[in-house]
Amino acid sequence: MAKYMLHASYTAEGVKGLLKEGGTSRRKLLEKLVKGLGGKLEAFYFAFGETDVVLVVDLPDHASVAALSLTTGGSGAVSVRTTVLITPEEIDEATKKSVAYRAPGA
Repeated sequence: MAKYMLHASYTAEGVKGLLKEGGTSRRKLLEKLVKGLGGKLEAFYFAFGETDVVLVVDLPDHASVAALSLTTGGSGAVSVRTTVLITPEEIDEATKKSVAYRAPGA
């Protein structure tokens, strides 16, 4: 499974819904959605600033996280940015790969 961090920002309509339903109902809904995609909700936090909610999820593949992002973003109540998270071990693997790169002008 792959880990993803989702950064969500509510629209005015989304904030109205949050005020009506509360925060724990959002977490329960996301747990159910992620589980339905074969994954696990690892973390769910509300935040101040540009991002209103931060989630960390384990999902089987990029298509699953895209489905989650498209569905929630398509509601018009929230905009979602997704970050693919990489483990230290995956970085170790990356450092062992050879890439024939030449900087521009070099």
